[in-house]
Amino acid sequence: MVRLGFIVGLIALIGVLLSGAAAWRVHQQELAIDGIALARAVDVNASLVQDRLTERELLARVASGLFRAPATVKANMLQPLRSAIYAFKTDFVVAAWIARLKPNELEAAQRELKNESFSNPVIRDFDDRPLDLKAVDKPVNVVMDIEPRRPDTINIPGRVLDRHSIVGPTLEKAKAEGKPVASDPMPLLGSKDRIGIVLAAPVLDGAEPAGFVTFSYEIGSLMLSNDDLSLFAVALRDPREAGRELIASDQGVVSERAISEEHPPPSIVRTVTFGGRDWSLAYYAKNNATQRAQQTAAIVAAIGLAITGIVCGLFGYVAYNNLRLSREIEVRIGFERRLTAVIDELNHRVKNILAVIQSIITRTLRHGSDIDVARELLIGRIHAMSNVVTLLSESQWQGVQLRGLFESRSIPHADRIAVNGPDITVSARAAQSLSLLFFELASHSDEGLSLVGKHPHIVAHWEVNGEENGGTFHFRWEEFNTSQATRRPDSDFGLILLDRVAPEALGGTAKRYFTDVSYVYELTAPMATVIDITERDRTDQITAPVRP
Repeated sequence: MVRLGFIVGLIALIGVLLSGAAAWRVHQQELAIDGIALARAVDVNASLVQDRLTERELLARVASGLFRAPATVKANMLQPLRSAIYAFKTDFVVAAWIARLKPNELEAAQRELKNESFSNPVIRDFDDRPLDLKAVDKPVNVVMDIEPRRPDTINIPGRVLDRHSIVGPTLEKAKAEGKPVASDPMPLLGSKDRIGIVLAAPVLDGAEPAGFVTFSYEIGSLMLSNDDLSLFAVALRDPREAGRELIASDQGVVSERAISEEHPPPSIVRTVTFGGRDWSLAYYAKNNATQRAQQTAAIVAAIGLAITGIVCGLFGYVAYNNLRLSREIEVRIGFERRLTAVIDELNHRVKNILAVIQSIITRTLRHGSDIDVARELLIGRIHAMSNVVTLLSESQWQGVQLRGLFESRSIPHADRIAVNGPDITVSARAAQSLSLLFFELASHSDEGLSLVGKHPHIVAHWEVNGEENGGTFHFRWEEFNTSQATRRPDSDFGLILLDRVAPEALGGTAKRYFTDVSYVYELTAPMATVIDITERDRTDQITAPVRP
């Protein structure tokens, strides 16, 4: 037997080593192949993105170069450029001519805008507020022409962009550098859903620019929006702002998201240049190469282990027949031990139930009690205990759903009780105490019918504050249409149960009081006693199937 086990173990060891070596080799090859494929796809995408950005910057340079000593106050300066800018097919959102006007040219420019039939020819601030032309004492940048002219764009000419938080500094930088400059990402045409970049190219007239030709582009079209078939998702980052990035969805909708320490780093980062600035393209692999390699390696390892298992199984068949008898003996011994533990636990719980019933009978049939009233109360209280035992038996003594204790078969007039609270599972000990508590409250609440002339409205609410094991259970019973003057005093058994027995059984505290419109009973206990982890673990242990 020992020799056979040694041979089987040696074969298994060799098979496991060979399977592990093959799986590791496949894992490394899959990682290398996926890495090469991703790098090539990223290089192609980054090259295409750079080409697209170069085309757009070239368009800005060509458009600014086509101006020859422009008359800045004219409102149709883009007319000669329309065929040229559309020939590039760079899918810009808006092209604009921004004239740099002196204070004495503003009124003439306003007349030009009016003659061009723009919707609002008044020279105004960037936020569409009127501008006092007499107060202007230095050149300002005014939008004089727009392309295309649509209902949502013809109201843009006439706006002064100097104080715009993004476009204003961009124009100043283009004026200082004398070449096209790209702005920070910003909403286009006042829409938060269309995030883009404005490329401003200065039109030089001597040393000072006469104005600027600007093109607005959506981020999604600039960085080639992600699609379902691509190996990666691409995001655009500004190196000057390391805490955020712009990412496009499959439909080309661009959104901004913050980059935190928990955020996974990009697989590859590439740098592109646009508008005199460097931008970073962050590529996130859609397929987890490591996970894929691990799955492939797992398949290879599984095949190797299966072959090893078949070989070992042939040699281990004889050993299995010898071990089967000893295993059956171990199962029988374990079953007998479990049976003993179950009987001991059953005796323990039966004694607890009998002790509770004995206490109920003793308190209910105390000396001097009315025999008819005591009989009804005794039957109801024992029936409540019977309902708890039934619920516990259905759950194999692993606890009771708290809402189940409010069923009509255990509590009188349960249909008049508004129950509200999380449906938590309480332990067997807590269920017994709470069932008697709910019965006592419900049975006594109906006594107020003869005093106030109508049924009291009852609300039973509980909640758990904090974590489940370390939290606090808070129960509140409130009877409306009840006052201290009309409500009968609680019985001796009820007072003992409400004030001492139930709180002590749950390790908590209780209080009773009247409000202006109701009678309130509150019970607070730690969740550790309401759930009773020790009892639950012991129940799980004795109800678990017997294994060798």
